[in-house]
Amino acid sequence: MVQTLRRRIMTSVLIGVAVVAVLGLVSDIGQVGASLGSFAWQSIPAVLGFTALNYLLRWLKWDMYLRHIGAGTGVSRFDSGLLFCAGMVMAVTPGKVGEVLKSYLLRRINGTAVSTSAPIVFAERMTDGIAMLLLMAVGLTLYPPAAPLFYLLVGVTFVGIMALQSEVLVSRVLVLLDKTRFAAPLRNAYQSSKALLGWRMLVTSTLLSIISWFFECIAFVYVLQGLGIAPTWLILQQSTFIFAASTLFGLVSLIPGGLGVSEASSTGLLVWMIPMSQAAATAATLVIRFGTLWFGVALGMVTLGWFNRRYPEHTEGEAA
Repeated sequence: MVQTLRRRIMTSVLIGVAVVAVLGLVSDIGQVGASLGSFAWQSIPAVLGFTALNYLLRWLKWDMYLRHIGAGTGVSRFDSGLLFCAGMVMAVTPGKVGEVLKSYLLRRINGTAVSTSAPIVFAERMTDGIAMLLLMAVGLTLYPPAAPLFYLLVGVTFVGIMALQSEVLVSRVLVLLDKTRFAAPLRNAYQSSKALLGWRMLVTSTLLSIISWFFECIAFVYVLQGLGIAPTWLILQQSTFIFAASTLFGLVSLIPGGLGVSEASSTGLLVWMIPMSQAAATAATLVIRFGTLWFGVALGMVTLGWFNRRYPEHTEGEAA
């Protein structure tokens, strides 16, 4: 597992470097460097601070899910925090699905089957996606061309939720798979998913997601302020739309970490909506991606090492 993690992280880092290089060349690397050179770096503590608030609320959601399905036995709040943060090292996997690593790490603590806790990651991504759609709606009137894609995603999300909540439909699918080796894990996963996607839990966790991701939208305002753009209510609305839309585009692209897709859409929307030069927009995108994506990956690497020392891999249980 360790070698696989290292390989995936290194691959994503190399893709990230390539994205930075391409953006720099397209936007005139000299001008991008000048924009970064004039950036008010005293804004960075605020950027990281609001990002940390995002992580805090998302951890509360993870911990709430963990206790709700009964998988938190023997897991202290501290260990729950380590599990959540360690999972962020996989934020650079397609759709962040690699964060199922948390389920493998949880198994070391209390032996919970991976198939039982893995649906938490799916529920996290679903509620994050819904939150991004709702945040994107805040500024949809500012960029009408995004409306068709927005309504398409809303429709797909609604149909997906209704399908997952249909016991008749899911039961029929499980019956078809009854004689395969995936039958037992899928039934475990469905029981957890059913508990996580009930309307009360769905609404509560989505509200947490909206608030948590809005903190990163505020962080984006501080990035723009660092480039000399005065914060206003309009800038907050524009920042919310741009950050939510670019993050969502990266998520649905299924490219690791949304690398390239999120950066390109963020830069393009900044130029179109603020407006600002392409070099300044590129600089803003690089800073916000550092403060929201790569900061989380670095934190994940540190906490994963901490977790491995606290719970060495040989202590892992045998539940599958």
